[in-house]
Amino acid sequence: MDLVLNVADYYFFTPYVYSASWHEDSPFRQLISLFVITNLGALAIYLIFGGLSYCFVFDHSLMNHPQFLENQVRREIKFSLQSMPWISIPTVALFFAEVRGYSKLYDNIDSSPFGWLGVIFSMVSFLFFTDMCIYWIHRFLHHKLFYKRFHKPHHLWKITTPFASHAFHPIDGFMQSLPYHIYPFIFPLHKMTYLGLYIFVNIWTVSIHDGDYRVPKFLAKIINGSAHHTDHHMFFDYNYGQYFTLWDKIGGSYKNPSSFEGNGPHVLCKKLEEEKQRAQTAKFSEKKFIENMKNK
Repeated sequence: MDLVLNVADYYFFTPYVYSASWHEDSPFRQLISLFVITNLGALAIYLIFGGLSYCFVFDHSLMNHPQFLENQVRREIKFSLQSMPWISIPTVALFFAEVRGYSKLYDNIDSSPFGWLGVIFSMVSFLFFTDMCIYWIHRFLHHKLFYKRFHKPHHLWKITTPFASHAFHPIDGFMQSLPYHIYPFIFPLHKMTYLGLYIFVNIWTVSIHDGDYRVPKFLAKIINGSAHHTDHHMFFDYNYGQYFTLWDKIGGSYKNPSSFEGNGPHVLCKKLEEEKQRAQTAKFSEKKFIENMKNK
């Protein structure tokens, strides 16, 4: 995060916001700057990628599903925007620790004992490490002692849109993001790689709520996509994973998505639409019949 902070200081904070006497290395100044950057960055990622997904990926026919709530999109966005500042407070504390040099983040590829191979390996290990941690944190949040207080607000949305991706209770949201932040305190990670992965995981979170259930056939049993996560929202006790199905299979919580079996939300919406059309056709035919009888 110090890369982003340095850019923000150079182009904005130092020349336009803070007084010249307030040094860039001041801890209090760094905390304020990180809070602003974190919130603006999260807001931009959420609105840009959530908006693009909603406009171009999300199947709007799902809004006809019986479990799609009234004014749901507006409510998802409002809930997300209210939660983000609170989620950012502990997040900023971890970013601050990174900036002050307490993590294992490094600047140059040469600093890695394995060079580019180490960078590639760290990307893979980041995904598997965070997937494992999020699985167990997510499953822990479904325990009856914690579910109603922290995780239930996110399950309000049974048929999700991309804007539900960040609609969490603040404690729930931070807990499920914690593995992303603790990884670089345990394992070496290139700073630009970390920044790219941080953006990626936010986009992935949008994607598993986007209602597009298509997955390449050879990846359907491996990747935890939108179809899997939709069943998690609808059936509660299944598919806790973030990227992969591995830990759900190990933990006995894997469920083959209902949409892969021809029973998903799209199928129900299609049936309801067909019934509506048949009812309209029957009503029209009845009306024409009555008119014809009157004309005789």
